[in-house]
Amino acid sequence: MKKAVLFLSAFIVSLSLFAQQKDASELIKFSTLTYDFGKIKQSVPVNHDFTFTNVSSGPIVIETAVASCGCTTPVKPEGAVPKGKDDKINAGFNAANAGPFNKTITVSVMGASTPIVLRITGEVLTADAYAKYQDDKGKPKS
Repeated sequence: MKKAVLFLSAFIVSLSLFAQQKDASELIKFSTLTYDFGKIKQSVPVNHDFTFTNVSSGPIVIETAVASCGCTTPVKPEGAVPKGKDDKINAGFNAANAGPFNKTITVSVMGASTPIVLRITGEVLTADAYAKYQDDKGKPKS
């Protein structure tokens, strides 16, 4: 009987802990969740800062920022971000293959039940195609 009561008590406590967790989007607000690099040159690294504000009632910690592939390298803040303060997650991208891309970075916040997904997109051009693209951009339209 004591074991049953103890088990039931532990179960109720664990349910209440799960009920208190929030979505990461309730703790931090990103200025944008997507970024389009446009046309970029193959094998030339590019970066974008996804800025966010801590809108929670206390400091938050970004636990992980995980990219969907090895060509994307996210850098997250180390340590806690104080309430009301801004910070960023830097998304680096270096493509070996030409063509369109659509990559994600999954951001987990300590104490949040669901992560936030950031997205980078664009098109990688070979060196020759990128040079032609740059030349065409500089010509007046007729």
